[in-house]
Amino acid sequence: MNGKLTVVGLGPGAPELVTPAVRKALEEATDLVGYFTYLDRVPPGPAGQRRHGSDNRVEVDRARHALALAEAGHTVVVVSGGDPGVFAMAAAVFEAIEEGEPAWRALDIRIEPGVTAMLAAAASVGAPLGGDFCAISLSDNLKAWSTIEQRLEAAARGDFVIALYNPASRARPEQLGRALGFLRGLKAADTVVLFVKAAGTADLQVRIESLGKADPAGVDMRTLVLIGSSRTRLIPRDGATPWVYTPRSEREASA
Repeated sequence: MNGKLTVVGLGPGAPELVTPAVRKALEEATDLVGYFTYLDRVPPGPAGQRRHGSDNRVEVDRARHALALAEAGHTVVVVSGGDPGVFAMAAAVFEAIEEGEPAWRALDIRIEPGVTAMLAAAASVGAPLGGDFCAISLSDNLKAWSTIEQRLEAAARGDFVIALYNPASRARPEQLGRALGFLRGLKAADTVVLFVKAAGTADLQVRIESLGKADPAGVDMRTLVLIGSSRTRLIPRDGATPWVYTPRSEREASA
C-alpha cells in the first residue's frame, strides 16, 4: 500500500498553536477528512487537495472513509481540534481499524499531537494542573451517566484537579449542573472552579468561582471547566484576574 493516514490536532484555535509537524502534514495531504468546523480552520492547501467534510457525531464513519481513501493510495489527514488523542479522532480511527478491513492494519498511520483544551485553559490562568490531575468528558453519548458519576467520585476522593470536557451542549444543557451538584457532596464548598471559554483564542473569557456558588449558566462546548483540588489556590493581583495554581508538593507552601 502506498497510502498514508495521519491524524492531527489543530490546537485550541490560535494559528500559532498549530505545531510545525501538523502544518507539514496538512500541506502534504491529498485529502483532508474532518468535521466541517475544523476543516474550516485549515488554510487552503495545494492545488487538487480535496476536503471531505461531515457533521459531528459520525466519528467512526468519518474514520472509515479516511481509511478507505488511504487504502486506495491517497495521502490522508484526519483533522481534529485540540489534541486528536483526547476525546477526539485518533481513538475513532483505531476503533474503525480494529473492527474494519484487515488491510487497514497494514497502513502507514501516524498521530500528530496538538495543544488540548485543558492545557490551553490552564496556561491562561497560571498553573492549576501543577499537581496531579485527570480529564473527564461529561458527554453521555457514548457512556452512561452512572459511569460519569463513578469517575467524578473517584477523582474527587483522590483529590485530583478535574478537567471537564464537553460540559454542556444544546442537546445536553443540564449535564454540568448535575456534575457540579454531585461534586458538592464530595468536595469543600470553597474549592476553586474555573470556567475558561475559548482558551487559546482572542475570544478568551475566564470566570473564577467557588464550588459552592459555581453557576453553569453560559457554559457551552467551547468552555473547559477546571475543578481544583483541596490545594489549588489563588494569588490575588491588583486590577487583574488572580493567578491560579496547584502546588507540586503536599507540603504547605511557604508564606
